[in-house]
Amino acid sequence: MARHWDIQEFTPEGRAEAVREVIANITGHVDIDFPTRGRQVEASGVTSDLGPLTVCTVRSNATQVRRTTRSVSDGLEPSVFVGLQMSGSSTVSQADRETPLRPGDLVLYESTLPYIIEDRNGIRQHFFRIPVNRLALPHALLSQISAVTLSPGDPIAELTASHLRQLATRHSRFAGPGAEALGQPSIELLRAVITTHLDALHLAKESLQSTLLLRILEYARAHLAEPGLNAGRIAAAHHMSVRRLYKVMAVGGISLADWIRTHRLEECRNEFRRPAARLTTIETVARRWGFTDMSNFGRIFRAAYGMSPRECRDLQPAQKQSER
Repeated sequence: MARHWDIQEFTPEGRAEAVREVIANITGHVDIDFPTRGRQVEASGVTSDLGPLTVCTVRSNATQVRRTTRSVSDGLEPSVFVGLQMSGSSTVSQADRETPLRPGDLVLYESTLPYIIEDRNGIRQHFFRIPVNRLALPHALLSQISAVTLSPGDPIAELTASHLRQLATRHSRFAGPGAEALGQPSIELLRAVITTHLDALHLAKESLQSTLLLRILEYARAHLAEPGLNAGRIAAAHHMSVRRLYKVMAVGGISLADWIRTHRLEECRNEFRRPAARLTTIETVARRWGFTDMSNFGRIFRAAYGMSPRECRDLQPAQKQSER
């Protein structure tokens, strides 16, 4: 379940302390600095638990977050945080290392050591908390990689950042029954990035194998809009035969064709539900998401949602009208 919070409901005098309490429940105790010249404290966010993985998005005008030597003994379960920079730039410091982050960069830092996150324009990060025992990596490896940008430009790191961004920007979509099943595969994907970055080959191979299905689906999601997306192309992108691809999908209980069709239909439906949907033709939306046969598109859309694409597009204005 996604938990939304916004400290605007507090009095201006109580907002800074409210933010510290909210964040303490997620990351353990931290000190937080806010602008001091004529600006009120601003902070909002959303948090979801996907099994062992906690996903959190924070937007605030806080300029610095510090976990001190004193606060690391607060009883929080030893955890690893992975930060994903949303916009702008920030700096993460830990263990005598300091790394600047640009949008899309991944960085790891540990709860059991002091750290500092700085952004003079305000904190804008997705971050992910993983219990150390679920990541299952030697502490010596983690200490080598804290406050280091994780493999910038590496295909696995880029895939992982894309996957994590999906989780963090669509909290409600990944909530509910089955959400816990996303947690451990996501952790394994992060494990693959870390071990690949450190060139821990035996651990990397294990992680890459365990995350193969997730990486296949993330690739398919990233290329949904392309009509040429098919088993052959996906298999080639992952250096495997089509036969092995289907075996991997079967183990996960997934039909590739059904998965692609379902997610393309979902994207179309999302577009039809937008206020400006009437400004775009149904055919344009369908082709944008990889459908080339319009009569077949209408048939499978109705089978999936019990209404035609046009009826779906026209439904939203009718709902708005009835609310007035």
